[in-house]
Amino acid sequence: MDSAVNNMVNASLAMQQAQVAQQAQLSVFKEALDGQAAHISALMETISLEPMLATSGSVGTLINTTA
Repeated sequence: MDSAVNNMVNASLAMQQAQVAQQAQLSVFKEALDGQAAHISALMETISLEPMLATSGSVGTLINTTA
């Protein structure tokens, strides 16, 4: 009977340790996603909504050919 109780306690402790490790991994993953979201937001703010005409070359300097 003692071995069954010991096995159950060991299994419970192992599950608790696995849960703590998983929570730590999830926390790091969320931080990484938040960092990427911040970078993408900054990148999206720099994008111009109006297409620009080309400034050099023979194509697109007089007519907007990016349409």
